[in-house]
Amino acid sequence: MTDPRPVIAAIRDGRGLDGPGAALIAQGLADGSVSDAQAGAFAMAVLTKGVGPAGRVSLTRAMRDSGQVLQWDLSGPVVDKHSTGGIGDTVSLVLAPLLAARGVFVPMVSGRGLGHTGGTLDKLEAIPGFLCDQSQQDFTRIVRQIGCAIVSATGDVAPADKRLYAIRDESGTVESIDLITASILSKKLAAGLDALVLDVKAGSGAIMKKPDSAPRLARALVDTANGAGCVTSALITDMDQPLSRSAGNALEVQEAIRVLQGERGALRDLTLALAAECLRLAGQSTEGLEGTLDSGAAAEVFGRMVAAQGGPADLMERPGAHLAAAPVIHAVPTPTGRVARIDVTALGHAVVALGGGRVRAGDPVDPRVGLDRMAKLGDQVGPDQPLAYVHAADDTAAQVAVAAVQSAYHLGEEGQSGPLIRERITT
Repeated sequence: MTDPRPVIAAIRDGRGLDGPGAALIAQGLADGSVSDAQAGAFAMAVLTKGVGPAGRVSLTRAMRDSGQVLQWDLSGPVVDKHSTGGIGDTVSLVLAPLLAARGVFVPMVSGRGLGHTGGTLDKLEAIPGFLCDQSQQDFTRIVRQIGCAIVSATGDVAPADKRLYAIRDESGTVESIDLITASILSKKLAAGLDALVLDVKAGSGAIMKKPDSAPRLARALVDTANGAGCVTSALITDMDQPLSRSAGNALEVQEAIRVLQGERGALRDLTLALAAECLRLAGQSTEGLEGTLDSGAAAEVFGRMVAAQGGPADLMERPGAHLAAAPVIHAVPTPTGRVARIDVTALGHAVVALGGGRVRAGDPVDPRVGLDRMAKLGDQVGPDQPLAYVHAADDTAAQVAVAAVQSAYHLGEEGQSGPLIRERITT
């Protein structure tokens, strides 16, 4: 069968998607034999009718196999973590070297920010000289030597997803659980993983905001990844407030470095929880994990990874000498009160408006700008304790951001954060 129309019609009529049909669509997306019109019709059929659990597995495998799938011969397990995106989420920069310091290999293929959430690659590119675009040979060499590398996907990784991702945006089918699942997992599983842990965000800063959407997505991801042969679990984590106190690329790198050097807080807590989950799935002991972080072993690995990917060899010793600072910094004033609610998505949009994120793919990013010392739920604020500090390129942008941050915070008599980890999803 080489005609995609019967496959599309079967989904449209509620008959699902089988392995050969998924392979036909994925290969056609990759080589161009499936037209844009057919790809849009496929995406709309999946959105409206769904393909079910078996169809999700078939589509994920087919999209994974549309390009290169890595194979490793290493002295330890190969694992990774994926987050659905949030504000102040710099877990990857701490987790990858922490796992590597435990003898676990982490070939992390990450993305850039789009919309209100930040991208891991944008954060790393705030480090002068850091190269996210690595050849396959260099990527495997760095993982083998250092234990971890964080890179962008090459054109050879899940090319079917790259094309379908753009089609989904243009055809209004981004929200499909089936297509989201296949998109996330096809790229991750192409890295040749032994185990995968998913961090699915829930709350006002999450991409999917309906109360049941995070558990539904987490269950779909876990079941599909396991069905495709990769041991996987998920943590549903809180995004009703920023994970860390910073949002903005260079500012988040600085916070990640502080956590690697011993700073306490929610970023550290979630990193340790996700790292422990990765170790359990890989059959490794979690004993002494905090000690690995506190000993400086993870910090040493991060410094070596940065140098191996083109960054400065002394970043950990002199981060302020290498990470660019914004020329304008303004406090965000507030009346006295307690933080009761935060529109976290609005904070993300404020960072984007400062130039720290993208409205469209390809937009330039200013690594210097963002927010730091952000108040969290339950914090007491007032004239001597601002809501946050705005880092901006100029006074005009700073004033706009100050107003946006003030609108995002709501004060009240009571403000209390919920649990950082809401639920664990396994097979």
